Amino acid sequence: MRQALTLYRSSVGKKALMAVSGILLAGFVLAHMLGNLKMFQGPEAMDGYAVFLKELGYPVLPEYGVLWIARIALLAAVGIHALAAFQLWQKSRAARGAAYRKEDSQVFSYASRTMRWGGVIILLFVVYHILHFTTGTVHSDFEYASVYRNVVIGFQSVPVSLFYLVAVGALALHLYHGLWSVFSTLGVQNPKVTRIRRPLAAGLSILLFVGYAAVPVGVMAGILTLP
Repeated sequence: MRQALTLYRSSVGKKALMAVSGILLAGFVLAHMLGNLKMFQGPEAMDGYAVFLKELGYPVLPEYGVLWIARIALLAAVGIHALAAFQLWQKSRAARGAAYRKEDSQVFSYASRTMRWGGVIILLFVVYHILHFTTGTVHSDFEYASVYRNVVIGFQSVPVSLFYLVAVGALALHLYHGLWSVFSTLGVQNPKVTRIRRPLAAGLSILLFVGYAAVPVGVMAGILTLP
């Protein structure tokens, strides 16, 4: 226990926690994107997918049981990721001092420099996304269990769609830097992996951006409409 606590308090331990929690979150983001793309198969496919998630694990677990387990695990991963990131930022700020801020900003890539504000945008986006499409609190015409309808109506608002696109852009940048750096954080030193990690991170980030942006763009372009 003492060794685990010592490791957690170190920068190496915090980076490892960020890497592992980030991998879990990236996996969820990819799976969620694939589910969202069912919008292009029509209302029956999208609403049927929602019912499938609702009943997953039933009758061993109650309805929504697997979903709630996944939500709790994801919230824990988000909390760990955000806390470790904040603590690392505090340690880095204390270590380098004000005199080195300008020099550091010239060294890190654009994606790296925007990790912090990108993380804040993503966090705000997640909260809004839940209130918008899960609880319907901020949805103007939310209808329970009508996922396809709710999404189309929700994205008919141009400001909402633009906010989603900005948030997805921030997510893509965040994932790019995170996926690129996770190999070093976890000690993967294979030269073959090192050569492909940047294009792999870029490719996955672009894929996720396009996949998530497709739905609001599809609604605004009139491709996705109410039946």
